[in-house]
Amino acid sequence: MNATDYTFLLNKPEAVNERYADSLEKVIEQFPYFQSSRVMRLKHLYNQDSYKYNQELKKTAAYTCDRSILFDFITSNDFKAVQKGLYEKKLEELLNIQVVGSEIVMIENKNNSPINTLEQSIISSIKVSTPEEIIATENLSIGKPLTFSKDEKHSFEEWLQLARFKPIEREIKPETKPVIDNEKKKKLDLIDKFIENNPKIPAPNKNEITPVIEPKYEDTSYLMTETLARVYLEQKKYSKAIQAYEILILKYPEKSSFFADRINDIKILQQNN
Repeated sequence: MNATDYTFLLNKPEAVNERYADSLEKVIEQFPYFQSSRVMRLKHLYNQDSYKYNQELKKTAAYTCDRSILFDFITSNDFKAVQKGLYEKKLEELLNIQVVGSEIVMIENKNNSPINTLEQSIISSIKVSTPEEIIATENLSIGKPLTFSKDEKHSFEEWLQLARFKPIEREIKPETKPVIDNEKKKKLDLIDKFIENNPKIPAPNKNEITPVIEPKYEDTSYLMTETLARVYLEQKKYSKAIQAYEILILKYPEKSSFFADRINDIKILQQNN
């Protein structure tokens, strides 16, 4: 990719096609902190409705100096605008693919019956899902790009959080006695002497009234959106997702039936995961 092509894409990121996307991949590999290349690739994935978009959004945020700028970009109208005819063109390309020189290899199993090896490899690589799981996944739009609005910074920040925290493994080194200087030793001796004197804290007066501080519960339901519910789903936090839709039922009673259906879909996935 030359400078002219790159400048063109910066001014018109929706023009990124597969050829440009491959070139951007090479640029990112060589210059991982080149932020403009990452956001252009992100735009391409969004236009393609790619399942890679959500994870790439996290990665792009990790390489971005100011995430507020990234948030403003992905919530802008220019970013959300999908090039007209893109899906139709993609579908046409798929339908016009010609397969040349295909060959099916048959082998025999223990019962001497032939097995289609291609079919067998495909079946073994696919996780078996029930029809209910497939329908639930489609209804919940799992894997589809998350679309944030300008007032959903909380949802955006939730998505960028790690779903799991791994413990830090520290190397255990043999204990070595620290060298203590004279000044520090004097202070430690004073502390030991104070403890030896067995100081006592006076008991509180029984007649004294201790104030009771009631815990404050902050209402955060205003932060709940359908996007945040989807964020929890993508993170496989099914209980939180169900709670999110329950809050949405209270916020938007006119959509209660729709949200109730989504809760049922989540429960189907929850039982099988």
